[in-house]
Amino acid sequence: MTQNIDGIQTIDYFEKIKDHEQVVLCNDPHSGLKAIIAIHDTTLGPALGGTRMFPYASFEDALDDVLRLSEGMTNKCAAAGLDFGGGKAVIIGDPKTDSTPALFRAFGQYVDSLNGRFYTGTDMGTMPEDFVEAAKETQFINGIPEAYGGSGDSSIPTAHGVLYALEATSNYVFNHQDLGLNSYAIQGLGKVGYKIAQRLLELGATVYATDINESAIEQLTKEAKDLTGQLTIVGLDDIYDVKADIFVPCAMGSIINDETLEKLQVKAIVGSANNQLKTKEIAEKLKQAGIVYAPDFIVNSGGLIQVADELYGPNHERVLKETKAIFNSLESIFAEADANNITTLEAASIRVQAVLDDQRNRNNFFARHRRPKWQVKE
Repeated sequence: MTQNIDGIQTIDYFEKIKDHEQVVLCNDPHSGLKAIIAIHDTTLGPALGGTRMFPYASFEDALDDVLRLSEGMTNKCAAAGLDFGGGKAVIIGDPKTDSTPALFRAFGQYVDSLNGRFYTGTDMGTMPEDFVEAAKETQFINGIPEAYGGSGDSSIPTAHGVLYALEATSNYVFNHQDLGLNSYAIQGLGKVGYKIAQRLLELGATVYATDINESAIEQLTKEAKDLTGQLTIVGLDDIYDVKADIFVPCAMGSIINDETLEKLQVKAIVGSANNQLKTKEIAEKLKQAGIVYAPDFIVNSGGLIQVADELYGPNHERVLKETKAIFNSLESIFAEADANNITTLEAASIRVQAVLDDQRNRNNFFARHRRPKWQVKE
């Protein structure tokens, strides 16, 4: 991964991005914008993926994150049967102090320069209102508020999708779909994690939760007093040691690694965080440990389904119908993994590859990105 030039070790960036079609560096000194857009694969159509804002410690950290996330979007689009490819963007900065309308308008100009190869919207650290500003500079924006013609908060269908995934996993592991009977260790009470915790408590479940945001913890603790479930708040690092039925990661990725795996006392992992496994080898170690892993790019696809649908004209009924399919998708993944004695990640990846290979054989670049039949007037 490094080259020696005049005695200086440098990173071979072309080797690093060899599996991606395009990586764009965005720099606007006036607004302070520093961003990276990564387009992984457009076999199925234009790249689609949210924009994350985070104070990365280094450029390399930001690049590694956007490369992993964009590849995950390819898997997610293929698994969900969407006519879009995988892409992602990261903005280097603190969303609490660095987010401004000027920054997002500058970012919108960079998105527009790709001329439809990349559609984007909210992700961790960004809000729909940010992309109202970006949309002033480009039409390739989705996930904006309904007041501006969008489909609204994408965290809602994402949370619904996770709940369907929890039902499928509970049915597979515990032979029942009653989520209120299980206990959960929820990592992260952001836009998605909070909604999941709230719903599980409404159903009477036992919930252990943690988050870096004290206000989110205080709010959930307050609401839990009027709900039938039981809530226990634990420390950030203690969440891995909780003895619960299901671990629900809803924060950063790469949190399931050799160190955390040794701590886990759960029967399954089902959450909304992207790229939960540090390496692909972790999937086999989870299998050996008897922990069922629900592949994150299937579990968390509800929000993606909504933002993709928005490009054809917002339709919440259509989104709900497609999001419910996550239950059936996971059931078939579990069955295929058992039948072939492989990990659930392998089973899901084989399905994704089959979708990509089928479309490559059609040699029909971008042609599937067009108005669906229900929008065509006879």
